[in-house]
Amino acid sequence: MNSAGNYHIAKKGVIAILVWLFAVSAGHAQQRSTVVEIRGNQFYINGQPTYPARYWKGHKIEGLLMNSRMVQGIFDDANPETKTLFHYPDTRKWDADRNTNEFVKAMRAWQQHGLNAFTINLQGGSPTGYGNKNWRNSAFDESGNLRKDYMSRLDKMLREADKLGMAVILGYFYFGQDEYLKDEQAVLHAVDNATEWLLKKGYRNVLVEVNNECNINYDHAILQPDRVHELILRVKQKEHKGHQLLVSTSYGGGTIPEPNVVRVSDFILLHANGVSDPALIPKMVEDTKRVEGYINQPIVFNEDDHYDFEKPENNFVNAVKAYASWGFFDYRKEGEAFEEGYQSVPVDWGINSDRKKGFFNKVKDITGR
Repeated sequence: MNSAGNYHIAKKGVIAILVWLFAVSAGHAQQRSTVVEIRGNQFYINGQPTYPARYWKGHKIEGLLMNSRMVQGIFDDANPETKTLFHYPDTRKWDADRNTNEFVKAMRAWQQHGLNAFTINLQGGSPTGYGNKNWRNSAFDESGNLRKDYMSRLDKMLREADKLGMAVILGYFYFGQDEYLKDEQAVLHAVDNATEWLLKKGYRNVLVEVNNECNINYDHAILQPDRVHELILRVKQKEHKGHQLLVSTSYGGGTIPEPNVVRVSDFILLHANGVSDPALIPKMVEDTKRVEGYINQPIVFNEDDHYDFEKPENNFVNAVKAYASWGFFDYRKEGEAFEEGYQSVPVDWGINSDRKKGFFNKVKDITGR
């Protein structure tokens, strides 16, 4: 064989090695550190119940998810007429990458205070706390295809959560944005695309919330209470390498879930907006347990805008006493400083307001971190 033949053989060998190395590297990129499971009414992370053997004032904490509503972590606004509302006070500009990068940087501090979960949403939530006024924030286009910039930001966030051993409650839809999906087929396409993306990425620390508050102003019938269980089942039926996602959905504040949702959900989500009397929190938990189809799934509050963390009785404390996980919903009220509000855009993701400190100190106290 001449030298030219030897060269081509060698070249093919190098290419084959490079292809193999790329495949190995890609495979390693899919290996994840954190696996979230449900066993009975407890959450497990990497084979152990959360907060193992922890009791607080005689109340069991083991197996709970202490969480916070952080739905704007991948926020952007495609409407140039409203985008100017969300500029940072220092630069006078909005920056979606800065928002996600600062979110990721803050996550370790949350985890060190005992937070082991947070809620994010592919269509965010109201960037002013409550209300919707023409902004366009969605990881889906009108046909239900995934937007690469949104998913890139989400991937960065999920990687950090996986590294830190945190669970992520990922919502797909928000009632202020679902109308921009053109029809029901687009909704189905969006569900399939998001679910397949999560499964193929190999994330095992993600719990799906199909939509935030299914009984509040959704345009598409399949996202409303009578039919939303169809989407829960659709997500649950997808599988990749033996893994399926854990799925539920939520209702508006104070609402008890309907049997069609309870029967098919892996965990039960409650919201307590509007529930100003802490004594009603354990009643919500007990009423949920009496819903037809309830089979001892974990109960998780992942939205509550009532605080009073310094008082001996508040919604957080009473949820824990009822053995339900609890989630902080913090928004910036009119006239408050930039530091307030984890939902209000732009967001300061640090723990540097009195309200945030009150919540995280309570988490630290209850979880023993």
